[in-house]
Amino acid sequence: MPKNPKQKQKLLYIMKFFLEKTDEEYGVTVADIIDYLDDYGITAERKSIYNDIECLRDFGMDIVKSKVGKISLFSLVSRDFTLEEIKLLIDAVQSSKFITLKKSRELIRKIETLTSENQAKELHRQVIVANRVKNSNEEIYRNIDSINRAINKKRKIGFFYTQWAVSRTGAKKITKVRRHDGMRYLLTPKALTWDDENYYLIAYDKELDKLKHFRVDKMESISVEEERADSTKAVDKFDLAVYTKQVFGMYGGDTVNVKLRFDDSLIGVVIDRFSDKVFIQPHNDGSFTMSAEVMLSPQFYGWLFSFGDKVKIVSPKAAVNGFGEWLDSVKAQYE
Repeated sequence: MPKNPKQKQKLLYIMKFFLEKTDEEYGVTVADIIDYLDDYGITAERKSIYNDIECLRDFGMDIVKSKVGKISLFSLVSRDFTLEEIKLLIDAVQSSKFITLKKSRELIRKIETLTSENQAKELHRQVIVANRVKNSNEEIYRNIDSINRAINKKRKIGFFYTQWAVSRTGAKKITKVRRHDGMRYLLTPKALTWDDENYYLIAYDKELDKLKHFRVDKMESISVEEERADSTKAVDKFDLAVYTKQVFGMYGGDTVNVKLRFDDSLIGVVIDRFSDKVFIQPHNDGSFTMSAEVMLSPQFYGWLFSFGDKVKIVSPKAAVNGFGEWLDSVKAQYE
């Protein structure tokens, strides 16, 4: 009788069995392993199974032996990812608006394979994605891949950029239209960043000599061009960490150095936004001042407004006036 070709894969099947069926709470017996192998037409003796377990231990698998009465159980008790880390990954996928519902389910199923089947069942009971607001652009994975390839190859990218619009003609009242007068963008990609649960591309526009950002899920027909990426001193020294501190809600504006005065109770807010390396000047009245490079925008003014009278723009005058004009425009809506 010819030998089963899977016999040479015995050790791999035993490894698979431990990965799928065991964890800190669930163990298997040698007889369970033999029965599992038999399902695949692989014969094994008890002594060889013990040798295989030792081989897997030497390989680095944390397989431990325990006793329940007179029964010996073997379990894989540690993995590359802990259960808490896997829950964190699933939570990130669930809460990410830029990942579509279909892709969320696919990713979660793959993440669940990082643990045992028993623990995966427990994880699955906590998975609720149906009622969350999710993106509908199934091309987003390919978009991200194209952007990364362009960055790595130092090439420009071409794309159309879209936005939602209200339509007063036709059956559809919400339509998607192309911005930039429907023309294709040709820009130098610098980085991808994640803000407010959305992916953004930060790119350099040579014509305007400035950095811009685009939501990746609103980009269409992305192509990696043969044209080399633009190189300027400012662009080559681009620092993503500095840039994201300047931008509020991924809405751009003129970058200025703004001096702000905060109530002491807002020190945590300042650190959350600008890090604990920010320089502050404490005052005796329970306040402190600090300066930061920010982009003046309605989102920046809205961020300040959320703190009421506990924050004040000290300088420059353009920022003070801009905030005042923004407040007047909001107030005018209610007069």
